[in-house]
Amino acid sequence: MPGGLKPPRTGETGQGPGVRATALRLLPRWLVRHADFGFAALLTLSAAGVWTFATLASEVMEGETHAFDTALLLALRTPGTPSDPLGPPWVEEMARDVTALGGVGVLTFLTLAVTGLLWLQCRRGSALFLLVSVGMGLALSSAAKSLFDRPRPDLVPHGSHVYTASFPSGHSLMSAVTYLTLAVLLARTFPQRRLKAYVVALAVLVTVSVGASRVYLGVHWPTDVFAGWAAGGAWALFCAAVARGLARRGAIEPDPGD
Repeated sequence: MPGGLKPPRTGETGQGPGVRATALRLLPRWLVRHADFGFAALLTLSAAGVWTFATLASEVMEGETHAFDTALLLALRTPGTPSDPLGPPWVEEMARDVTALGGVGVLTFLTLAVTGLLWLQCRRGSALFLLVSVGMGLALSSAAKSLFDRPRPDLVPHGSHVYTASFPSGHSLMSAVTYLTLAVLLARTFPQRRLKAYVVALAVLVTVSVGASRVYLGVHWPTDVFAGWAAGGAWALFCAAVARGLARRGAIEPDPGD
């Protein structure tokens, strides 16, 4: 070429395939940095909970779970004496103590207490988000009970006073909604992962214990409790995903661990 200039080799210009290849190699790194896989995972688990609840509701309405419910409920009673739960009297009394942890009064007190704590920590966005999340969860529980209107178990005497329909278990649903949502919002205030895991594990333990106590006391069919766990867990996971998204946009306080 004139002046001894060499034509540019492929890849030496801004339009060459070398630059495009470099961009393609960098694209996965950009996606990893900017994609919120935690948000997607929470939404996926929430959807799985909704699907589980819908499946259980369909089976219950068709009467497909009656044999299972009956067998498990009677398995927790002394054979031949349905009025006597398994174990000594103190076990039944402890079950009443545990089931009270899922009552509206206890859950309301805990929600307001943690809301106050978050407010004093100047995490006011999180405090308001907690109130809305738990309040809507309570509305969800009431609406579901009115929709399905399943009668309470009549095979055994009730070990606790009941006033509403059986499906889904309100204690199980609201325990999952309240304790798991409280745990997620409190865990976000801790930078250490072990503290986050500890708080969430305690919430799961209490939620499971409350649901089990409802069956032991004979006030719910087992599938009522499973459906309550599924619906409450789905709502809590959805709220956790929303909280994560709001935090990334600055609408509520960010996670110190992020």
